[in-house]
Amino acid sequence: MAKDIKPMKQAESLSSKAYLWLGLFFSVFIWSGIEPKDRLTWVLEAGPAIIGLWVVAKTRSSFPLTPLLYFWILLHCIVLMVGAKYTYAEVPLFDWISEFFGWERNNYDKVGHLMQGLVPALITREILLRKKVVIPDGWRNFIIISICLAFSAFYELIEWWAALLIGEDADAFLGTQGYVWDTQSDMALALLGSVLSILFLRKSHDLQLKALLK
Repeated sequence: MAKDIKPMKQAESLSSKAYLWLGLFFSVFIWSGIEPKDRLTWVLEAGPAIIGLWVVAKTRSSFPLTPLLYFWILLHCIVLMVGAKYTYAEVPLFDWISEFFGWERNNYDKVGHLMQGLVPALITREILLRKKVVIPDGWRNFIIISICLAFSAFYELIEWWAALLIGEDADAFLGTQGYVWDTQSDMALALLGSVLSILFLRKSHDLQLKALLK
């Protein structure tokens, strides 16, 4: 009988964490959707967060992820939804930060692109390790970084296609703010994010993977 108690408590714990995750996600999502700066931009920017929610829900039972990865996915979704509410060029906190440091632009979009490398790197690493696709650390890290750069470049293509379809109203979605090297710096930050993920999240990720796969 005692043996049955532990799995039951673990199931309850997982359930409570899932409810907390969903509660935080939908709280920010609802707040973000209330009178956003630009409704079309909100749809375009919040869309990836909804896709992320759908993927997490779809894989919850068949391929549960580590708590670390669930945390970073949620944080990435929150970054997306905050940007969706104000547009990336007009997030109030980063307006203040820009004034404080004397920056010429609102750099909140750069946070988004840093996350665009950090979180996909963690996702890719988890899939490669659990599926035993690539074993040597060096090759695995190279593939993770390459996939993150490919994803970042593809997202820039999506922004370009969206701009062609939307026309002049796409400025808020693109968030370039007149910066000539915006696309290149976005991809550079995604690269940085993927490298930081590998360097600083690897140990805690490995520990959680071992616990998950017991």
